[in-house]
Amino acid sequence: MTFDINNYEFGEKPKVTLPDPEFLNLLTEQGIRKMVSDHYDLLRQSNVKGLFPPEEIEFEAAKLRSSDFFIQILGGKEYYNINRGHPMLTRRHSTFSITLSARQIWLECYISVLSNLDIPESLVSSFWNYLNIFSIWMVNTPDQS
Repeated sequence: MTFDINNYEFGEKPKVTLPDPEFLNLLTEQGIRKMVSDHYDLLRQSNVKGLFPPEEIEFEAAKLRSSDFFIQILGGKEYYNINRGHPMLTRRHSTFSITLSARQIWLECYISVLSNLDIPESLVSSFWNYLNIFSIWMVNTPDQS
């Protein structure tokens, strides 16, 4: 499968389409949590590691929140809403300086993780398409020229 990263202008907010819920059905909650954990472990080794908590307990809590969010948007239990309230992720991420370059790294780490999933390509593609668009909504700081 080819993972194309769409390019957007800073501030652009394209329409987001939720991924196919079958992604969760096949991967399961445990699989989503492992996928997110593996992704975060890659991010911790990347040039954007400063966006994530250095303390292990807080880092694991961030993994849990992220996996709760993805389980919920995939049609699973509303763990995120129960534990954190309505997502409002743009506002929750506003305290972090997230650039288009950081988005690129975030997506590249997901490419590594998604490439290793043993589920139909159409479902991986559905989740990838969501990440590719959703991630641009989190960008809140222009790259420095």
